[in-house]
Amino acid sequence: MNLYRDLLQPLLFSGLRADPETLKVALLRTLEWLDVTQATGILSLLERLFCYRDPCLEVRLWGLSFPNPLGLAAGLDKDGVALGVWPHLGFGFVEVGTVTPQPQPGNPKPRLFRLPQDRAALNCMGFNNQGAAALAERLRRLRQRLIPIGVNLGKGKTTPLEAAATDYLASFRVLRELGDYFVINVSSPNTPGLRSLQAAKHLEPILAALQEENQAKKPLLVKIAPDLDWPEIDAILELAQAYGLAGIIATNTTLRRDNLKTRFLPGLGPLTTAAGGISGAPLRERSTQIIRYIHQATGGQLPIIGVGGIFTLDDALEKLAAGASLLQVYTGWIYEGPSLVPRLLRGLAASRQGACSIPSGRKIVG
Repeated sequence: MNLYRDLLQPLLFSGLRADPETLKVALLRTLEWLDVTQATGILSLLERLFCYRDPCLEVRLWGLSFPNPLGLAAGLDKDGVALGVWPHLGFGFVEVGTVTPQPQPGNPKPRLFRLPQDRAALNCMGFNNQGAAALAERLRRLRQRLIPIGVNLGKGKTTPLEAAATDYLASFRVLRELGDYFVINVSSPNTPGLRSLQAAKHLEPILAALQEENQAKKPLLVKIAPDLDWPEIDAILELAQAYGLAGIIATNTTLRRDNLKTRFLPGLGPLTTAAGGISGAPLRERSTQIIRYIHQATGGQLPIIGVGGIFTLDDALEKLAAGASLLQVYTGWIYEGPSLVPRLLRGLAASRQGACSIPSGRKIVG
């Protein structure tokens, strides 16, 4: 029996309980307390329960050492309040953000919804975060960096699209010495017009500005939407090559609503007209298709972080076989609970059948 999935999750997900964002805030406050107090006994217990280590899981990429290929996706710990705890929950890396140059409250509530029938979530958060300076301060205070930390950068809601590069550049300047890799988020559906920045004519000045500033050659990635067509992805890949990007994150949430069992959300109305992006199981197949396409189009030379709909070992193996070098989870972790991480890692290690040598920058299964 999975204690979380079979007993605790049904209580948390029932209509009698708090809404998803309230529960998320409560989780982060608890983890922040553990981080601040460094409650050694609790952290040791978490490590015994949720950490799984095996040399064959290590991935070496961008000059960084990832103890395992499974990371926490951006969006859960936007402000990095629990950076000292995620390693004890078994993650091989964590991505914070999306962060903007100035604090912003995000979109009006409610803005996060569960879709249990679809093992999915709808979010229209709108880059709510405390700003780049606050995140920088937390990164400086971090006692020990046990796993690589990525920083996801976004544009402020009120910044005109034509000035988007200034926002990405401003946050990067504040955080460039503190992140291990950086992600240009131009694919969230929750900031008006942001997805249009994926077009080559808008994306190119952003990449040019960041790489000119990136004297330390920090790994710089772009996170793309699952709703792009192949020519649009080809254009991004051309820019990735031209500007020496370190990789692609595939993918963000989707605007598609087809093939969903959920039709109506209390307090929101019909799902077909609701703003926001869908994450979770409905994203699995499309994100894997895009991973495979990028891997083939680049001859496997451009590293990919695969994210979208990872709930099972088969889901993880599928993305790695398609060409992902690293994986990220978020919605699957919420549905399956923290035991998802060691369960996946044990399965990935077993799939290696004792082979403990992983080529640098390559997937751990093939």
